[in-house]
Amino acid sequence: MLRVFLHLSLMAFTLLSSQVRADTAEVQISQAFVNVHTGPASGYPVFQVIERGEWVTVLKRRTNWFKVMLGNKQQGWITQADLNQTKNITGEKTQIKEGSLANFAERDIELAIFAGTFDSVNGLSFAGSWVWTENIATELSYTQALGDFSKNELLMLRIQHSMFPEWRLSPYLSLGAGLVRTTPKASLVQSGDEVRNSDALELGLGARYYLNRNFIIRLEYKNLLVITDRDEQQELNQWNLGFAVFF
Repeated sequence: MLRVFLHLSLMAFTLLSSQVRADTAEVQISQAFVNVHTGPASGYPVFQVIERGEWVTVLKRRTNWFKVMLGNKQQGWITQADLNQTKNITGEKTQIKEGSLANFAERDIELAIFAGTFDSVNGLSFAGSWVWTENIATELSYTQALGDFSKNELLMLRIQHSMFPEWRLSPYLSLGAGLVRTTPKASLVQSGDEVRNSDALELGLGARYYLNRNFIIRLEYKNLLVITDRDEQQELNQWNLGFAVFF
């Protein structure tokens, strides 16, 4: 059953195309000059300087950096501070909205904490994501679930695909792999080392809901196939409800 789900998900990943925001704006430089970087950080080199009076087209935003297209059609990145010094086509000062839904769709980093159940046992998870495009993100998570008989720890690395990243309620699929570590409680261990480390595969379905500013609520379900050295593999279910911030 899990293999069928994995196959269908891979097909969905292939068929669903990345979506690009079409809204752009033209602004005029009103300060002496603005440095244009090759990427959205000060560590990227400056490859062009635009002077007062020149017009640029704002294409997209990454946190406090904006991708612009110059008059010669070259594209680069300028800071929010520089964009705040520009004027729009009506001569008014450019206004930048903070913590908007557009920022949510164009975030780079997401940090989350979850509470939920792991195979009917209460669990707590932490996750960090790097958003490569509006649709694709890589996430690393750690989960700890304490039961009556054992402690389970999960370290998973997954790829997530958001079908409609510009929506306030944005569903996503995930595929992951990692390690499950099971430690029996000391009072139950008869002798020797009973700790088990097992590989695991994961298929997940979830949704993000943009609250406001830089805050998100996430609800997700994951089906895990734990590969053990016994005759039968173990299938586990995990539910999570969490809170996340993005940058």
